[in-house]
Amino acid sequence: MTPFPDFHIALRLALRVRFFSISFWLLVALGIIVWTASQFSGRQPATVALDVGLSVIRLALPIVAVLLLQELLSQEFTRKLFLTSMTYPRARHWFLLGRFLAAFLLVLVLLSVLAALLAALVTVIGQGYKQSTPVALDLRYGITIAFIAVDIGVIMAMGTLLAVTAATPSFVLIGTLGFMLVARSFSAIVALLSRDSTLVGDAETYRLSLNLLGYFLPDLAALDVRMITLYGQMAFLPPDWVVRLSATIAYAVGLIALAVWALNRKRFA
Repeated sequence: MTPFPDFHIALRLALRVRFFSISFWLLVALGIIVWTASQFSGRQPATVALDVGLSVIRLALPIVAVLLLQELLSQEFTRKLFLTSMTYPRARHWFLLGRFLAAFLLVLVLLSVLAALLAALVTVIGQGYKQSTPVALDLRYGITIAFIAVDIGVIMAMGTLLAVTAATPSFVLIGTLGFMLVARSFSAIVALLSRDSTLVGDAETYRLSLNLLGYFLPDLAALDVRMITLYGQMAFLPPDWVVRLSATIAYAVGLIALAVWALNRKRFA
């Protein structure tokens, strides 16, 4: 028994829920936002276009990923479709892994298309304007996109766990986006409070409380390494990036393992 039958079924389900339509409108939105931002900003146009484009990708792609997980996993339980899709002798873990891998593959393809479109737009926008710090659309851009892929992989792993354990599909969306927001921001807030303790009352207690989140959540803000492509300098890459990347991937694998454990013990009404 392998996850491939469930993988193929999941791909067909994802394509049936207007994944192509959503992807098309996301590409259109990215093009309009990037072009508009570059035309109405006082900064270097190619840098602004790339910066805004990466922000749009990091914000929109997790939402698409969670919607996919809702359709492939949460709705499966809500509509009781598992009565046919999880029949004996199909193992539950193959069902879960097949659905997760299908959703992740589709998101990676969409990420690649978005990244290619953004690179083309930045190249066109940057023509005829010589910047003092040109953007780097080479290996450094590829590294930035790879870090975004890992970031989204962790978010999808959390979404998978919530899809198995949550009672309602809406909680999958709310819980996963809440996880993304906290994991991407807590370390930045801690750094800000360390530099200026006058921002809030009792800043030290507040900062120590936020530091505790580091024991439970991955620091997704550390995976935002866009500075290396915005300014073309690898010096902006954190020196401990291998450790951070490895820890984040291990965290995602742990979440998937926990989701498999929860599904194997789940009792369906």
